[in-house]
Amino acid sequence: MAMAGLYRRVLPSPPAIDFASTEGKKLFVEAIQGGTMVGFFKLISYFQTQSEPAYCGLASLAMVLNALSIDPGRKWKGPWRWFDESMLDCCEPLEKVKSKGISFGKVVCLAHCAGAKVKAFRSNHSTIDDFRKYVMDCSASEDCHVISSYHRGTFEQTGEGHFSPIGGYHAGKDMALILDVARFKYPPHWVPLTLLWEAMNTLDKSSGHHRGFMLISRLQRAPALLYTLSCKHESWASTAKYLVEDVPVLLGLEDVEDVNSVLSVVFKSLPSNFAEFIKWIAEVRRQEDGGQSLSQEEKGRLAVKEEVLKQVQELNLYKHVTNFLSSKSSCCQGMKSLSSEESLPSIAANICCQGAELMEGKCRSSVAFSCSETGLKCIKANGDNSVTVISGKVVSGNDEQQVDVLVPSSQTEACCSGSCPSSYKVLYPTSNDVLTALLLALPPETWSGIKNEKLLEEMCSLVSTENHPTLLQEEVLHLRGQLLVLKRCKDNKVEEELGAPIY
Repeated sequence: MAMAGLYRRVLPSPPAIDFASTEGKKLFVEAIQGGTMVGFFKLISYFQTQSEPAYCGLASLAMVLNALSIDPGRKWKGPWRWFDESMLDCCEPLEKVKSKGISFGKVVCLAHCAGAKVKAFRSNHSTIDDFRKYVMDCSASEDCHVISSYHRGTFEQTGEGHFSPIGGYHAGKDMALILDVARFKYPPHWVPLTLLWEAMNTLDKSSGHHRGFMLISRLQRAPALLYTLSCKHESWASTAKYLVEDVPVLLGLEDVEDVNSVLSVVFKSLPSNFAEFIKWIAEVRRQEDGGQSLSQEEKGRLAVKEEVLKQVQELNLYKHVTNFLSSKSSCCQGMKSLSSEESLPSIAANICCQGAELMEGKCRSSVAFSCSETGLKCIKANGDNSVTVISGKVVSGNDEQQVDVLVPSSQTEACCSGSCPSSYKVLYPTSNDVLTALLLALPPETWSGIKNEKLLEEMCSLVSTENHPTLLQEEVLHLRGQLLVLKRCKDNKVEEELGAPIY
């Protein structure tokens, strides 16, 4: 029986020049000598082929994020944290991308959600001279990369809209190197920059907007040090709407008299699955990978998380939230999924199962994981202070794994080596500090509807980040940025609003 299929395409040349051709190699050497191929080596080290015909935007972004050494903060497969197309589903369901592709604005949104610094420009809001300058600057640096959204037809190639990173620039010939992520179709190739601009200066019929380019670089600090917002659960859109739109209206309608009544208004109507929306981040590892000590990298990450936790727990707002959660007024519909008395073993058992699932590369699979036992212990952080570790035995069918959870904690008493005595108290992340962090992350205008001027002044003082330590300020601003990006996605405004959220 006959089977139809395609094996690559012949690259139309001109206008393009195959990177591996004699002329392409000559351009490469000359560009290196000109200093505009610096970024190429990072990109080529992480060059990947899109895994689906419509995944060009996802593959381009994953490639650039990995080239910039941005930590996704979650496992890909095995113990490895790594950006893969399958993890870039924050702003658009993967099944939809697989069937219809992805728009320029949604790729920008994904880059923001992934923790990158993004500057995006549509061709009708930029100029070819600006584009050339950005390409030259990024090609001469390892710290910035350009992703271009263009129409293939301009290069006499088959297909329509496409995304790919720009790997370098030849100043003498005014040519850009496109690292085409559809490597099953076309190889990397040089194109005249003027023609690339023409290919970008086209209308994407699906969105009704012009194509363009984006500059991706690292933020000054790692995103989501301890807390993060999640859009994995289907209720994320209603939760984002409630927090940004509904809460200010409710506060304006209610006659709130004190901080406790303000918290009651905010929390009493929380969507039922609110607990899935904001998470604290725990690090997991196989016991055999870690032994009885922490690596310098693990030690550093855990120390930062613990400092953020400590700073949150020292806030006056945290004390108000703690008192509210322990009061009768917190017993309302929106608080059913939250508790100020979460059990560390139960939390750890859940995290151990998640960790085992991720390390097996079975995220969101139908395979059942259960934690048969957990234990609290302390291990040395390379000879310094002890840290809290939850050990769990995770069972799946006939298989079992020993998993460690590194718990960010505030320790109130010294811990002996090897195990923790019963008098040892661990103040680990709970709803108290998670909700405190979320309140801090709400837009400042959230509280403007409070009629009592003295109470309004008190609330603004409690949630103000102005006098907070830099580490906590950055954590709060990251959460606020995530919230505003998710709200932008929910409102379908990612095509109109390309810039980073204004805090």
